[in-house]
Amino acid sequence: MTTAQLQTPNVSPASPKGTSFGASPSTESLSGMVAFVRAAESGSFVAAGRALGLSASAVGKSVMRLEAKLGVQLLNRTTRRIGLTHEGARFFARCKRMLADLEEAESELFHSTSSPRGRLRISAPSLGCRLLLPLVPEFRRRYPDIELDIDFSDRVVDVTQEGYDAVIRSGRLADSQLLARPLAQFGPVVVGSPAYFAGHGEPTAPADLEGHACIRFRSPTNGRTEPWRFARDDHTFAIEPHATLTFNDMEAVLAACISGLGLAYVPDFIAKSALEGGMLRAVLGTHMRTEGVFQILWPPSRHEAPRLRAFIDHVASRLGGLPSHEVRFRAA
Repeated sequence: MTTAQLQTPNVSPASPKGTSFGASPSTESLSGMVAFVRAAESGSFVAAGRALGLSASAVGKSVMRLEAKLGVQLLNRTTRRIGLTHEGARFFARCKRMLADLEEAESELFHSTSSPRGRLRISAPSLGCRLLLPLVPEFRRRYPDIELDIDFSDRVVDVTQEGYDAVIRSGRLADSQLLARPLAQFGPVVVGSPAYFAGHGEPTAPADLEGHACIRFRSPTNGRTEPWRFARDDHTFAIEPHATLTFNDMEAVLAACISGLGLAYVPDFIAKSALEGGMLRAVLGTHMRTEGVFQILWPPSRHEAPRLRAFIDHVASRLGGLPSHEVRFRAA
């Protein structure tokens, strides 16, 4: 059962302001919570109504009845957008968990856990498409009843508040109560095309890069050109090679490199298919070091959705080689 199916078309008049929910929330209270959650997620009564098959006015009135019953304002309204109040944010998290548990309870009654189903929302870095897309066809064959909704973006999302089931991230992460499982290690490679090497030769040490055309990447997040990092003995160092070309898109960096326009410094998983296909060759391998780990993170739950477990296990096993333990994540 989806939250859209929880709404009831015929509701009784609103209870007096301040009335307690008591031990058993009424059907009207439940439909009000569904309307509230959808409105908070989308930031719009119109979008919430579209998701629930109701008018924006009906959604707004349902939320108002819920606020009247609770005796507290849950949403701030403006002409353009709605947002959570402090009390609304606390109530939103509880409602999300309750509705998820209710949906899962019904799913367990009607469907075997051996056949996971339902919608799964995942957030991953922009470059994550290189990791995940090759895994999707097999996943779809194994779990045809799971609807994957993957948001490839470098924006840091709030898993609970924004309604994601899980996120895939790398690098240093903020303190969190999320569960985490490592997926794959990655590191940088310096690559060039066979045509480029035929005309310019291959560098044998980082210092040799001074005599080569280098294609640099500028972060679209902070606007800074990323340095090239290398390893020497037991420490790392960074250099800033002269850029003949600079792009703020890693796919553009890779395409220019394949075209023979210079050397590029990219994550190994980005260059993987081009290396395997012979379109690129890696150099300076003895000077490189694995630097990062991709992890999948998700909120703990007493009733973890089978579809989420299926996705976590599938991605981890296909990307893998890393320990399969799961931990409650705390940043160092």
